[in-house]
Amino acid sequence: MIFSFTGAQSTGKTTLLRQLRLKNGNWPIEFVPEVTRLIKRVYNVPINEDGGDLTQLLIMTEHVRNIYKYTKDIYQKIDIHMIFDRCALDGIVYSEWLLNNKKISRECYDACKLIYKDLQDKYDIIFYTSPDDVKLVDDGERSVDKEFRDNILELFDLYMHSYKGKIIVLKGSVEERLKTIKSALANFNIDIKI
Repeated sequence: MIFSFTGAQSTGKTTLLRQLRLKNGNWPIEFVPEVTRLIKRVYNVPINEDGGDLTQLLIMTEHVRNIYKYTKDIYQKIDIHMIFDRCALDGIVYSEWLLNNKKISRECYDACKLIYKDLQDKYDIIFYTSPDDVKLVDDGERSVDKEFRDNILELFDLYMHSYKGKIIVLKGSVEERLKTIKSALANFNIDIKI
């Protein structure tokens, strides 16, 4: 099965993924820890509100790679599931903001939307990290522009309606969020340590 986190910057995705990985190693879930930062590091392209056509196309390509490379790998293993730190939902939300702010072309956005539509049904559960209990913190890579973050949150609200039950909202402390994840995965007979 394929699970992913999604949400605006500085909402706790990396913290949760790190905690899950620390407590569970590589079983029963394989963890794929980054997309956006990987693209920045490998290709040296700007991210967040400074991204452009190339950044968004690389990010969406990484989402395709995650689904098809890793799912091919897990079909060869027994009882291994995947959890990503971001998914194509993130890609389309940020692409929409970039289009609306004239940072990417319509052609780029259309390509990103095509990828998003192809991938959106591939995720079994998407864990949306609510911003309500998490402060916007500068880590040297993420944007700390509050208006940008608020715009991204509005776009998440718009897009999440199309997932009909696949989105689980994570709220509260890290421990409360981990309990929600554990409970959701238990519905798939996946027992994790938190």
